Amino acid sequence: MSKKVVVGMSGGVDSSVCAYLLKEQGYEVIGATMQIWQSDECKIEKEGSCCGISAVEDARRVAECLDIPYYVMNFRQEFRKDVIDRFTSSYLKGLTPNPCIACNRYVKWGAFLKRASEIGADFLATGHYARVEQLPNGRFSVKKSVTAEKDQTYVLYNLTQEELAHTLMPVGEYTKPQIREIAEKLNLPVAHKKDSQDICFVEDGDYARFIKEETGTLGKKGVFKLVDGEVVGKHTGTVQYTIGQRKGLGIALGHPVYVTGIDAETGDVILGSNDDLFSDVVYATDINHMGEERFDENKTYTAKVRYSQTSVPCHVKYVDDNTIKIEFESKVRAATPGQAAVIYDGEFIAGGGMIIRK
Repeated sequence: MSKKVVVGMSGGVDSSVCAYLLKEQGYEVIGATMQIWQSDECKIEKEGSCCGISAVEDARRVAECLDIPYYVMNFRQEFRKDVIDRFTSSYLKGLTPNPCIACNRYVKWGAFLKRASEIGADFLATGHYARVEQLPNGRFSVKKSVTAEKDQTYVLYNLTQEELAHTLMPVGEYTKPQIREIAEKLNLPVAHKKDSQDICFVEDGDYARFIKEETGTLGKKGVFKLVDGEVVGKHTGTVQYTIGQRKGLGIALGHPVYVTGIDAETGDVILGSNDDLFSDVVYATDINHMGEERFDENKTYTAKVRYSQTSVPCHVKYVDDNTIKIEFESKVRAATPGQAAVIYDGEFIAGGGMIIRK
């Protein structure tokens, strides 16, 4: 009897080909789109969006082409609580969250996998450029995609062992051009659809505007300070800034300055040089151990503190059971509280956590 898999179909080419590949491998495939937009008249209709009503129509047409059952599953409440509300509250605390990580952990796997299990599925599958493998030590881990330029393992670091045991990611064995070529040969209507960009629920990319609409505030008003403590200006709310930001500060000092720190309680936004953004020590908490049950303090790993960065050799030391100190062999730029520090052992994720400070 073939295993049943629910494929999370976003209406994009990757998840569409994911469904095809699994059907070819002999799985009983069911397509499903998560309804996460917050109103019946969805405003999020950018080309490539994974959240709008057009995404449902694209996914439905692909399911018809592949001759698989297709459903839309309502996850509005979960997305509101675990993604949007977390996003806005984190910004108000002076953090810069990655909502894709929260969505993966709490909605795509936490809620979606549960719903898939309830309808008798053995697995959940997604179109991520990553791979899931069981290691010799018996633990499951996420392995880097065959194509470094599309690798999406960073946003998957906090999946649990139970979730990974019931997850399939076949797209990680292919490059993007290969995926598009498969879609073209199948005459899928999304073969040339653009990739989704930015945060899906902020349609214009203006995070500060979105947060003010949601919460009624831009965070605490305060002052700009240089790293030596000199006050050089005022601002109207901390949520308008993030670590590493140079443009849009609304202040001119005659030379480039960057946001190097944010104090949500005092309202202080610290400005410094590009060099001030670099550090060789980063602290992280809320640790998820993936490929290893516990980090080996004598081992050299690699880690990165931003999605688009290259992994840097490092050593990991425990501050306590849920907090680690990552010591990098060369400095990393703009380690930002609220973002993830993801630790790799070769091609596999060893674990990771949320950055709290450098």
